Order: sequence, then structure tokens, then C-alpha cells
Amino acid sequence: MGVTDSERQRLQRARTHLEEWKFDARAQAFTELFEGSDAALTDDELLVLDRIDSDLTRRNGIGLWDADEYGIVTGQPVDTSELHVVCTYHPEIPYDGFRGEESLEEAMREELNDLLWNYCERVAEIIQTDLESFLESTESD
Repeated sequence: MGVTDSERQRLQRARTHLEEWKFDARAQAFTELFEGSDAALTDDELLVLDRIDSDLTRRNGIGLWDADEYGIVTGQPVDTSELHVVCTYHPEIPYDGFRGEESLEEAMREELNDLLWNYCERVAEIIQTDLESFLESTESD
């Protein structure tokens, strides 16, 4: 059975909301992981990530924050009841160092990269929730 116009249009409409959902999800995931008494990093460790982000952005235009990318995917044939959000790019701290932080220990670099991965996956989960709400609200379309 082929893809119907309504399935394709529903997928396209969902994708038009992705930027809005991503913006809100990033803010929520950041709050959950990096703020409050049970934050995953200390303020000093978060400053290290911010310095790395700043340096990477100056060097190649792609830092850590807001560099993550997401997509809405489906299996074939298109089935809009089976749409999933995936992180298509997880930013990470490179092996080759960065200005002012060349001495970052490998264990700390790996720990921070793991945390960035978890942050991106949490963003994808939050967007998935938004997508599911959207799909429920457009079910009769």
C-alpha cells in the first residue's frame, strides 16, 4: 500500500514544529540536568563546558550547546502512528584539545561527553512527547 497524501502531510506538518519543540526541549533538559541541588555538574564544571563551547564556536562555528540536531523518522512505508524523534548529531568535546583546556583529563572529557550524550537523548525524549501530543491532536485529520 502506498503512502497517502494525508500521511505525508501529517509527517510534514509534524516536522514544521520540530524547531519550536527542540527549543523548548533543550531548555527543559538543561534545567533538569544542570540546575538545582541535584545538578549533574558543579558550577565550575559547567563553566568548563561553556568555555569549551565558546572556543569550539570561535574555531569552527560549531560548539556544544545548540549544535545537537534532531529528526522525525518513520519506517517504510510511512506510518504516521509510528513516528520517532532521533538525535542525528550529538556534539562532543574533541580529543585534540581547545584553548585554555588542553590539560583536560581524558576521564573528564569522556564523562562530559557522556553527559552531553544524555542531554541530547533527554531532549529527544521531550520532543517525542510533544510529537505524540501533536499526533493525538491531529488523529482525525
